[in-house]
Amino acid sequence: IRGLTRPDLAAPGRKQLAGLKTKDPKIVLEEGAQIVADPKQPVPMKMIGHVTSSYWSENCGRSIAMALVADGRAMMGKTLYVPMPNSVIEVEVCSPVFFDEKGGRLNG
Repeated sequence: IRGLTRPDLAAPGRKQLAGLKTKDPKIVLEEGAQIVADPKQPVPMKMIGHVTSSYWSENCGRSIAMALVADGRAMMGKTLYVPMPNSVIEVEVCSPVFFDEKGGRLNG
């Protein structure tokens, strides 16, 4: 319990775990890729997070990813960007639960 009261764990703007869905469901993000709020800002860009894991999900029929994003829980539903060498990938911040979100299978 004492650890949960540490100021850095409750600080505003800290990175939080969030899900990411690419606008194009076929694109699988690269793990470790950086996330920005504005892809048109000058270089060096202000990074607000990074992709921690990314996969193609047969169950979901699309790519899914997890990321640590500044104020991640407050960003749900917002569009962010993953700049890559040849393109910028649009992503939507979402819940980190992708399959059986309501727990029907678990509680069924």
